[in-house]
Amino acid sequence: MYLNKAIVIGNLTRDPELRSLPSGIKVCTFSLATNRVWKDKNGARQESADYHNVVVFGRQAETVAQYMKKGSSILVEGRMQTRSWDGKTTGEKKYRTEIVADRTQFGPKGGSTGGGVSTTSAGSKAPAAENSGEVDAIEYPEEDINPEDIPF
Repeated sequence: MYLNKAIVIGNLTRDPELRSLPSGIKVCTFSLATNRVWKDKNGARQESADYHNVVVFGRQAETVAQYMKKGSSILVEGRMQTRSWDGKTTGEKKYRTEIVADRTQFGPKGGSTGGGVSTTSAGSKAPAAENSGEVDAIEYPEEDINPEDIPF
């Protein structure tokens, strides 16, 4: 069994470029940066960034080109592909590895880095215990629930 699957979440490093193939199919290309943070053996914080070339086809390409811009956050799911061609001037073989996207999902507006979209129920406010290491506890009602009070 073989698997070629790539899932990356990052920020666009440049505005997407929209083109058309001779057949009329739209193609959107952009570059995505993903960051990695870790502590080295001395306990010092280290950071590095990786850059990924992404290609999107069809209606999804038009949507990405319309709504995304440099700095926008996006999730890309697809497959890795390496293309090769001969250089125009030197004739030497050139290669490009890219993610051919099957699915894209836009991140939060404003291109916020590292944060996810948090959803809460019924408009309640989420407590600000994200960095404190505390885990939110489920609050159960204090009174007993009578099954006959349930309307269905």
